[in-house]
Amino acid sequence: MLRYAVRRLLWAIPVLIGVTLVTFILLHVVPGDPALNMLGEHPDPQTVEKLRRQLGLDRPLPQQYLDFLAKAAVGDLGTSYYRKVPVTQLIAQRFPVTATVALSAMAVGAALGLSAGILAGVRHRTLWDTGSMAVALAFISAPIFWTALLAQLLLGFRWGILPISGWEGPIYVVMPALVLGTRYAASIARYTRSSLLEVIRQDYIRTARSKGLGERAIIYRHALKNALIPVVTIMGLELGGLLTGSILTETIFGIPGLGLLTLDALTSRDMPLVQGTVVFTAFVFVVSNLLVDLSYAWLNPRIRYA
Repeated sequence: MLRYAVRRLLWAIPVLIGVTLVTFILLHVVPGDPALNMLGEHPDPQTVEKLRRQLGLDRPLPQQYLDFLAKAAVGDLGTSYYRKVPVTQLIAQRFPVTATVALSAMAVGAALGLSAGILAGVRHRTLWDTGSMAVALAFISAPIFWTALLAQLLLGFRWGILPISGWEGPIYVVMPALVLGTRYAASIARYTRSSLLEVIRQDYIRTARSKGLGERAIIYRHALKNALIPVVTIMGLELGGLLTGSILTETIFGIPGLGLLTLDALTSRDMPLVQGTVVFTAFVFVVSNLLVDLSYAWLNPRIRYA
């Protein structure tokens, strides 16, 4: 398994290079000059040219890209044009905030989604099955901004249970975690239910029942691990997205995380910061997918990586 993990990480290198190349091309195709944006309206042409030389924007584009790759290979993602701070330092400051919200939301989603999905699968075609899947469908269909605004209105403004926005303590994590967690719980519940229903119809489950094993032992010791394989895949992808920051959620709740940092970088055309956050986002997805693949062998002993 160690060789497989190392091989996957090596394959991630061309993926990251491709992501940086596409991002670099798009940033330079979009109209606008970062130097002009920084100097404001009607700047002096000599001042603009001087700033372009300072930022390295006067060099040929291939040279700019190769310089970025060379620095990124040693962990240097450049310096933000506007903040005058290394991009890696900004990401290191914002990532713990996003990770706190992401892990809290995933904990809520996993707890609610797995519980609802298992009960719906075990009690197939009952009132619980129909009701829980109807609620899950409602949460999946509801736009995240609508759910967030509704939570702010009820939990924050009308009932005064939780703060509406900001980031000043652990209590500020609760509302974003609930909003994001319930949405992902709906997806997890539906996947868990469908996967569990497919597994419990297998021959080895019927054999276990014929041997007199209890229903609880059959579900939790034999069926659930195999049923969780597609669920873990979905959870890994969703966790990767949460760890890279939800721009909409962080904007609504005023959370100073990676999503809000990326939005600020895009609106100001801060190219080093945009490239740095995109590279970090790609790296997080690569690592999360690797962890998901490695978890398959633990969930199903028949799966082994050569």
